Amino acid sequence: MRLATHIYRTIASISGQLILVRNVQQARIGEMVAIVAPDGERLTGEVLQISGRNVLVQLYGESRGLDTCSTKVEFTDAVNTVPLSPEVIGRLFSGSFRPIDGLPPFLPEEWAPINGFPMNPVVRAVPRQFIETGIAAIDVLNSLVRGQKLPIFSGAGLPTKELVAAILRHARLEESGAGFVVVFAALGLTFTDYAFYMETLRRTRSDFVGFINMADDPVMERLLAPRFALTVAEYLAFTRGMDVLVVITDITNYCDALREISNAREELPGRRGYPGYMYSDLASLFERAGRIQGRPGSVTIVPVLNMPEDDITHPIPDLTGYITEGQIVLHRGLHRRAIFPPVDVLPSLSRLMQKGIGAGQTRGDHRQLANLLYRHYARGRELKKLEAIIGRDGMSEQDRLILDFASAFEEEFIHQGEEARTIVESLDRGWTLLARFGLDGGHAPAAAAQDEGK
Repeated sequence: MRLATHIYRTIASISGQLILVRNVQQARIGEMVAIVAPDGERLTGEVLQISGRNVLVQLYGESRGLDTCSTKVEFTDAVNTVPLSPEVIGRLFSGSFRPIDGLPPFLPEEWAPINGFPMNPVVRAVPRQFIETGIAAIDVLNSLVRGQKLPIFSGAGLPTKELVAAILRHARLEESGAGFVVVFAALGLTFTDYAFYMETLRRTRSDFVGFINMADDPVMERLLAPRFALTVAEYLAFTRGMDVLVVITDITNYCDALREISNAREELPGRRGYPGYMYSDLASLFERAGRIQGRPGSVTIVPVLNMPEDDITHPIPDLTGYITEGQIVLHRGLHRRAIFPPVDVLPSLSRLMQKGIGAGQTRGDHRQLANLLYRHYARGRELKKLEAIIGRDGMSEQDRLILDFASAFEEEFIHQGEEARTIVESLDRGWTLLARFGLDGGHAPAAAAQDEGK
């Protein structure tokens, strides 16, 4: 932050984390502000709104101890920037980019605006190349592609953090020029969840950058943490040529923080009380994913959100679905049957899957297998409804076969517990399952046929 250029003692009101300063001669939206408390403590803020000479400042922290008489406001004439360096890899930071891993601060090589630079649509490259998550239901049927944004829709009580931990542990890119890095942004964590994620990261990988916002941290940090994470990801991808997977959990906490700030500003609410600009705000995060033509590196985003009351039409999943390229949906019924991960493959979708599979990327039979598995499982789900009406005895032999396949598909293919499967293992397992029920059409590759013979 630069030295202060304008200092004011003209605070008109302090309302929560909002400070109204009057008679300001010069300010700009997004300008960083230093608030000096009567006891000398320095806090950080940002210019949110300018009306004539009245400026509304958003405080990053608690306003406890501030008053309208002796508190000073320093306008710095600088926007919020992010210190960047390869040394961020392997480090943990708070939602305001303070080191929380006990290691000393790093020396930045450059600084970049927290909102990044918009990617020119003309130079955007089509997302390509398969990213392996180790989860068969995603890798085979809803493949993640380098440069894609693919959200996970979960619900309260579902094993969301366990699924996120599995992705953090096992995500990898087969061929990456300068390396593969995971950037993890966790928003509104409880101490239990914090301990769980820290244990996961420290035990399983060193190629990560973590941004942690706790539930009792200032709400403004919940909006800053994913922007810090994405700015770091863009630097590693487009300056350092690395392939970066950004995992953000939980977008619902982010949107609730956005609503809280909006209410504090007394803005006109939209659907369910969320601000009307929530769509553009989420887009400003998700659209930072992508690749640039002629340059190495990529940013892939997997945002995770909990659907309130399992309602996929709720504004948060609804708007997220408009912006992103598909969704992975978790199913409560599968979770009740102890199937992990409880991925419901029927409403799940990866719109860019075709760009990352096939010969030279996964395997030449990938698309054919995915089509067969989806078709027979969808038919099995329909027959389960019919079975509830007429009973199993009233169904044909072929229908009973498809019913048995659907159950076996859930228990043997979707369910994998804590183990990670490579894409080859997942493909072979799918063919083996189809061959057992005679549903492979005689197209099972040799590896699956050998497994069936065993």
